[in-house]
Amino acid sequence: QVQLVESGGGLVQPGGSLRLSCAASGFTFYYNTVGWFRQAPGKEREGVSCISNSAGTYYADSVKGRFTTFRDNSKNTVYLQMNSLKPEDTAVYYCAARYGVTTGQAMCSSAYDSDYWGQGTQVTVSS
Repeated sequence: QVQLVESGGGLVQPGGSLRLSCAASGFTFYYNTVGWFRQAPGKEREGVSCISNSAGTYYADSVKGRFTTFRDNSKNTVYLQMNSLKPEDTAVYYCAARYGVTTGQAMCSSAYDSDYWGQGTQVTVSS
């Protein structure tokens, strides 16, 4: 049974930090490009950051320099470290995995084409 289980969301003040984790099981994590998407109320889902094993990491312009994605293949886990959070980062964040795409940019550019999805975790940035 394929599972992607996110954790680490919550409420944080502007300028604060959060780390999201996504633990994968039931498929061969190493051969998948994995990443993070988010969806704010009334907006389309967007790719935040996606990481492959062979072609580096993609970041959306809105999060460059503030967010860092890294994966631990030995633990089948991908992380999203979010620093200098802004109110506009408020959204439900989803972890995803996709087989057959070799770059993070290719994965993040298609908001609904991933093979596997987590249940989502709420991130709220507010004072």
